[in-house]
Amino acid sequence: MDLTSLLIQAASGAIGGNAAAAATKNNALGTLGNTLAGALGGGLGGQLLGPLLGIDTAGLDIGAIVSGFATGGVSGAITALAAAWIKSKLA
Repeated sequence: MDLTSLLIQAASGAIGGNAAAAATKNNALGTLGNTLAGALGGGLGGQLLGPLLGIDTAGLDIGAIVSGFATGGVSGAITALAAAWIKSKLA
């Protein structure tokens, strides 16, 4: 686990979580909740999704940064939407 790629994936996950909530007009978690859920999902999901798909996300070359943003952003968006859906079902 590379700390740089983890930070890139967490940051892009936070962006992805807020973007997904804004796109679906579902702000059930609020800005802070979407950011935290997205960052958590982006960091953890990106670390799992990269090796699963055979994508190298370690390092600071342009390919690793772009793939880190992609895997972190997608994972963060899915995590934030899933958390908002679970919260709405429990309410």
